[in-house]
Amino acid sequence: MLVGCAGSSPSSSGQRVPAASSTSSISGDWVVVRRGDTLGQLAARANVPLERLERFNPGVDPRRLAVGQRLLIPTQQERAPSGGPYRYQIRSGDTFSGIARHFGTTSGRIQSANQGTSPTGLRVGQIISVPLSSAARTTPSSQRNGSRSISSSSASSAPTPAPSASLPASARRWPWPLEDYRVVRRFGADSRGTLQPMLLATQEGARAKAVAPGEVRFADSMRQLGDVVIVHHADNLQTVYALCERILVRVGDQVSAGDELCEVGQSNATQRYDLLFDLRQGGKPIDPRQVLR
Repeated sequence: MLVGCAGSSPSSSGQRVPAASSTSSISGDWVVVRRGDTLGQLAARANVPLERLERFNPGVDPRRLAVGQRLLIPTQQERAPSGGPYRYQIRSGDTFSGIARHFGTTSGRIQSANQGTSPTGLRVGQIISVPLSSAARTTPSSQRNGSRSISSSSASSAPTPAPSASLPASARRWPWPLEDYRVVRRFGADSRGTLQPMLLATQEGARAKAVAPGEVRFADSMRQLGDVVIVHHADNLQTVYALCERILVRVGDQVSAGDELCEVGQSNATQRYDLLFDLRQGGKPIDPRQVLR
């Protein structure tokens, strides 16, 4: 279970925003890490893509979550573009200094970016701009194994893909999740520097299959991703199968390579049958082409 944490320490940069009424939803709130939590589980419970949760918590190491650690759950109104500035929605208890600490910048930079906004008159729901500190600004750098590039800032960029040299011996020559497919989007950064998972087009009625043995840890719907199955494998590896129409497994199921996980759905925008496939190690994205045969 997750517990919302609305308060923050007072500071000279501004008074606390008056507390809002409590809600059972954790969407857009702060949550507190409990024993046994993982970032992937928290993202699933909050119905937020894992990469988006990581971008809004730039100082968090997904492999070393600490009990009692506070994580920010983004709202639909918030944005975290590569290189900044963040589009941030004021929450109960917020001050400029507290926001600055979370995003690795300074209250002075936030004040300068929001002329006319009083740090003592913040309102819950108000949208402000949160620029990065000068040290956190980055320029694109070459991505491993390809021509694409991503921002390497720990403060606002997409997570750095794990290099092939760090992959365990178990992550070798896995089968593809579909028998009949074509790659319509490769793993890599888009024009804005946001890291995008691989997208595979297939035929009507196609079923995504597990690429390796593991345990189903998530099998439910996610906002904007349709039905999603997440499988945890040995050596802290995870695979994600999204944009499904019908899930064929349940949480806790032990699956083998080749077991059917879900039926691929049709995109309203493209009219294609697409599968979003994501591969991660300890929460860090990996180019599937390093692993799939």
